[in-house]
Amino acid sequence: MADRLILITNDDGVNAPGLTALKRELDRVARVEVYAPDRNWSAASRTMTFHKPLRVDRVQLLDGTIGHVTSGTPSDCVSLALLGLLDARPDLVVSGINAGLNVGQDITYSGTVAAAMEGVRAGIPSVAVSFEVGIDPRTDPDYSLAARFAAKLASFLLESSPLPKGILLNVNVPSVPQGKKPEVKLTRLGGQAFRNYLVTGKDPRGRSYYWITGDPLTDVPPEEEGTDIWAIANDHISITPIHLDMTEYSLLKKLESWEERSWFGDD
Repeated sequence: MADRLILITNDDGVNAPGLTALKRELDRVARVEVYAPDRNWSAASRTMTFHKPLRVDRVQLLDGTIGHVTSGTPSDCVSLALLGLLDARPDLVVSGINAGLNVGQDITYSGTVAAAMEGVRAGIPSVAVSFEVGIDPRTDPDYSLAARFAAKLASFLLESSPLPKGILLNVNVPSVPQGKKPEVKLTRLGGQAFRNYLVTGKDPRGRSYYWITGDPLTDVPPEEEGTDIWAIANDHISITPIHLDMTEYSLLKKLESWEERSWFGDD
């Protein structure tokens, strides 16, 4: 499939090891072009830059190959590539590998998922890949399992084109012991993945500051079975199809009477 083209990006920045691991494996599948941000944009969601110009430069990646680094967000990276900086239209967009999971309701925060959404918006099959990294900063995450699975999934998608338009795949890979081959589960989105709380304090000048943070929820209630959160808790790889059309069609018929209300009758 040497004639196929894959565009990859991420939200952890061009020098993130997850990006390098992903590119190494995808290079075996197709020609790969990298357009990645110059810094970390975690939790950027679908932020787009419209108020200032963007910069794009050629850069040597961690594996020694050449890619492109931009001053924009993950969504900007995909847009820049698709709107003319790439020499051809990619057959697939892959975003990742994110350092940390993107599951449940929290995916709307994710710059990783947002970049895949930008690919889908342009009519290109797209995948977001995230990996369950540990919390010990002394331990370097091993992205090899997630990268190998991403490459196998990319190869399958390029061969069979099974995705309808408007759909992206949100993939989350658990951290499992080396050599273990986790099962793959097709899942739905779970509920809350983190318990958020506020940290407060005083800066050196005595001014109050506030830091929004959170801890991952460890208990998986029974109603979460079949979700991405449940899959990761059970050491399964989760694939969740996400539709860009968020309309709740089941309510359109039920709420038709709203159109008959005299909304401005008393004005």
